[in-house]
Amino acid sequence: MNTDRIYLIGYMGAGKTTVGRLLAERLGFRFIDLDKYIENKYFKTISSLFAERGETEFRKLEQKALYEVSEMEKVIVATGGGAPCFFENMNLMNISGTTVYMMVAPEELSRRLLVSKTVRPIIAGKTPDELASFISRHLAERELFYKKAHIVYETLHPITKQEVHLTAEGIARQLKKRLL
Repeated sequence: MNTDRIYLIGYMGAGKTTVGRLLAERLGFRFIDLDKYIENKYFKTISSLFAERGETEFRKLEQKALYEVSEMEKVIVATGGGAPCFFENMNLMNISGTTVYMMVAPEELSRRLLVSKTVRPIIAGKTPDELASFISRHLAERELFYKKAHIVYETLHPITKQEVHLTAEGIARQLKKRLL
């Protein structure tokens, strides 16, 4: 298992970016949020790229970005929720690094996304019931890919900074155990 690159995967709202930053700091790695990487490269938001190019073309840009970060060393990459589910992205991540699936129950994801300040077009305008149903269906489809990760880490409910730190520490401990 290659530990020069650690990919955090999972559904939106799983805490990949928050935990990724802390994990990178703890390990002395660089942190990359793949969506931000794409936005900075194309000078457009993910929403704009989706609207202008459509999902298929966006997924090609995402795959290209994954290839680029798969060449970097000592990096933690937080992927977008759909990144592992297209083309051979999951295989690329598994071959070029260590993948960690941040597993969160659909009910908790729904709760987090309802209070999130981040704009997520795919769930905009959904009622709490519609959101919970959408997440359950969508997550069931994506878990076929997510569960191919080297490590499945069931996160708790990171609400406080201390709990987020505990999640990052837990992942770091699991990585260390797997590597010894």
